[in-house]
Amino acid sequence: MGRYYSGEIEGKFMFGVQSSTAADRFGATYCEPNYVEYYFDEEQLETIKEQLDELREAYLKVEEYFKDRISYTDEDAKANGITEQDFSDYADYTLGEKIMNCIIENGGCSFQAEL
Repeated sequence: MGRYYSGEIEGKFMFGVQSSTAADRFGATYCEPNYVEYYFDEEQLETIKEQLDELREAYLKVEEYFKDRISYTDEDAKANGITEQDFSDYADYTLGEKIMNCIIENGGCSFQAEL
């Protein structure tokens, strides 16, 4: 097992003595990964359901707000008692629901998320 580099050049880093960022010394710096990978399976269903229960109130509040709207302004949302946290919880709820449904349908759910 080793650490490899690939692209327009390919090779293997020397075990125990060469850093994965060795190319920095030649005038460039590495870029952080621009995504994270997730994998969920049936073992996480209980946690997902618990989190959805915690988020449900905010989800329903924002869902009701959007019944008569397709967009919003910060001022209008605030005037209707919707906070930035409510919007965040609403978005997280929809993600969690997609994850849960994917697990139920497929036995697992994996995806990459851009940073």
